[in-house]
Amino acid sequence: MKIIALDSSGLVAGVAVWEDGILRAEYTTNYKKTHSQTLLPMLEELRDMLELDLDTVDAIAVASGPGSFTGLRIGAATAKGLGLALDKPLVEVPTLEGMAYNLWGTERLVCPMMDARRSQVYTGIYEFVREGQELKLGVVRKQCAADINDILMEINVFGREVIFLGDGADAYRDVIREKTKVPYSFAPAQSSHQRAASVAALGAVYFAQGKTVTAAEHRPEYLRQSQAQEDRS
Repeated sequence: MKIIALDSSGLVAGVAVWEDGILRAEYTTNYKKTHSQTLLPMLEELRDMLELDLDTVDAIAVASGPGSFTGLRIGAATAKGLGLALDKPLVEVPTLEGMAYNLWGTERLVCPMMDARRSQVYTGIYEFVREGQELKLGVVRKQCAADINDILMEINVFGREVIFLGDGADAYRDVIREKTKVPYSFAPAQSSHQRAASVAALGAVYFAQGKTVTAAEHRPEYLRQSQAQEDRS
């Protein structure tokens, strides 16, 4: 199984190549250029470095949202273009599930957060559950747009230790410290933001389960209207 993964849902842009359980390469940037300037050049560099024949790829995994409206559109357009050109299926990996996968194997709850402005975050709550000999990502709270105070109240009700990650956790760190009543920690920088490697790894799981769409069918999951649409309504 060979998968190309793309993530441009937030400030970080990433491309990864996954083959038979091995991360062959990952390219991540978190700098000033827009994703439209970086995503395809990153993919081209990995292709050249790995001498990758794109026709041998089985699927394109893409962080499907929520996230930056512009970033999601760029990622979707890139993934759809690859899927159409190569006649390959797409694997839609919810952005927050991909982020939670950064912390694979932890016994704590995992709460990724993306800053959605106006005291809101895109968030979800996840755990890793054992099924036989395998650990799998379990969804405790499906990804949503929520007030930061509401999601922290929900976490307190669970009464379990939790790890926060994402730029939303950075933006609302003081609120988290004030309102969280259970033991908690913040993920370190290398695990705290979107990673194409995690999109690839989880995408491989979903691909094996048959969770694919055609390039024509793929649509980003925004969860709410853009700021411009809200201002017009």
